[in-house]
Amino acid sequence: MKAVTWQGRRNVEVQEVPDPRILKPTDAIIEVSSTAICGSDLHLYEILGPFLDQGDILGHETMGTVVETGADIHRLQVGDRVVIPFNISCGDCFMCGQGLQSQCETTQVRDYGSGAALFGYTKLYGQVPGGQAELLRVPLADYNHVKVGKDLPDHRYLFLSDILPTAWQGVEYAAVPPGGTVAVIGLGPVGQLVARVAAWRGYRVLAIEPEAARRAMATRHGIDSFDLTDDIAEQVIDLTDGRGADAVIDAVGMEAHGNPGVKVAQHAIGSLPDALSRPLMEHAGVDRLAALSLAIEIVRRGGTISLSGVYAGMADPLPMKTLFDKQIALRMGQCNVKRWTDDLLPLVEDPADPFGIDDLVTHRAPLAAAARLYDVFQRKTDGCVKVVLDPHATDPAGA
Repeated sequence: MKAVTWQGRRNVEVQEVPDPRILKPTDAIIEVSSTAICGSDLHLYEILGPFLDQGDILGHETMGTVVETGADIHRLQVGDRVVIPFNISCGDCFMCGQGLQSQCETTQVRDYGSGAALFGYTKLYGQVPGGQAELLRVPLADYNHVKVGKDLPDHRYLFLSDILPTAWQGVEYAAVPPGGTVAVIGLGPVGQLVARVAAWRGYRVLAIEPEAARRAMATRHGIDSFDLTDDIAEQVIDLTDGRGADAVIDAVGMEAHGNPGVKVAQHAIGSLPDALSRPLMEHAGVDRLAALSLAIEIVRRGGTISLSGVYAGMADPLPMKTLFDKQIALRMGQCNVKRWTDDLLPLVEDPADPFGIDDLVTHRAPLAAAARLYDVFQRKTDGCVKVVLDPHATDPAGA
């Protein structure tokens, strides 16, 4: 089969690789119909190379049709159309029972002290082959799927794999009071959906984003959007009676704008031999904290900061005095996808499209276009917000 493989920093290739096969009786194989490039895939493209091997298959936003099942699969049949959550969870352990599927005790990657295994996401999370491919092996498939209907196009369901539940969880964790104000930092795919979910819930949304095309997309959905100017903190505080937002959702993470010195450090560490770079990446402060610092500045006293963006550094300096003095609550973590499926599936299928999912994908192309579109997405050129790849498309149009 063909698959998107990691070859080095800013270097992915579509290669011919062996087809996946059933390894355990709890596995299933799906033929992938759509797979997306996620903002967190860009961390692999740019920074987290020390935890990847050449040839690793990328991708964790995937859906398709079941083509084979293991002997212990009872809830799936060949021909079922399914979305695959990005975190691999069992549904039976203590953590899954708490709705913390991202901490599943069956798949935790204990060698690295990490939570549940993820598709296509480095040694830190199990080095499980990802879904930017023609076929995907799904472990623990009886639980680790979302069965969907056959009438709606893929893009209406695909984002149940990651970014829509991630956005929903981000808003849940923000604990915005009724009628309150939430500031959203970053209007990439997750930030777009965070803003729309928050607005749908009746909150006042102030979104901050340096890219004009992304602000324009948010504006189409009634979101008040602001450029990332030097006085943005003052603007937000002035718009919130001098207090700051009730909650702030950081939808950017460790590759935020700003902190040029840390950017240099990220690239320098990533260029070292793996044996040296892995411990530095794990234990040094290597995140650009501009977005989090802004969140701390613009949240009101007693407010909440919800982190949807990914952070990786273990020793990043935080302004603990300010966090304590302002009584700021922090909520964060990988999304517990299955926890939110029952809430989200009816909304995804709603003909009114309450989250504007029909207006999110800016680039759809064959799998063969992956290398170019990783670059476009990483550079934020051509108005790129969300990329979806079709592994079985042969028409090069848009590639």
